[in-house]
Amino acid sequence: MVIKEVRISSEPMAPESDAQFVRDGLNLYNVGRTGYSEWRPVKLFLRDETGLIRGGLLGDAWGGWLHVTFLWIEQSLRGKGYGRLLMEAAEAEARDWGCRYAHLDSHSFQAPEFYARLGYEEFGRLRDSPLGYEQVFMWKRL
Repeated sequence: MVIKEVRISSEPMAPESDAQFVRDGLNLYNVGRTGYSEWRPVKLFLRDETGLIRGGLLGDAWGGWLHVTFLWIEQSLRGKGYGRLLMEAAEAEARDWGCRYAHLDSHSFQAPEFYARLGYEEFGRLRDSPLGYEQVFMWKRL
């Protein structure tokens, strides 16, 4: 098949299946280049007695690394050790899967100090992300 023309289209409301098609394409490329084909999602939740989500951690494990994408704890539960417990659970799962390292990013208005207390080291900052703040990139050996 000969492609005669392509165009860029902005589609903020495109179906999730279209976005997944792009992710799958990149994942296939990455596997072909690295040989690392095992990818696992990380989905941990804090639920109350009714099953309502009060916090959670989302990320993934691939290529020997845990990537923590989101960590959120409901305001009323912050400062009680639940964030640490979620991080420790994610790291334990990652080690069980053969991961040797973990990485994440936080913002200067979020909790980079929290992650530092857990042994994460800063390796970079992006100024004005968002404007007026910094995005802090961190990693840890598991």
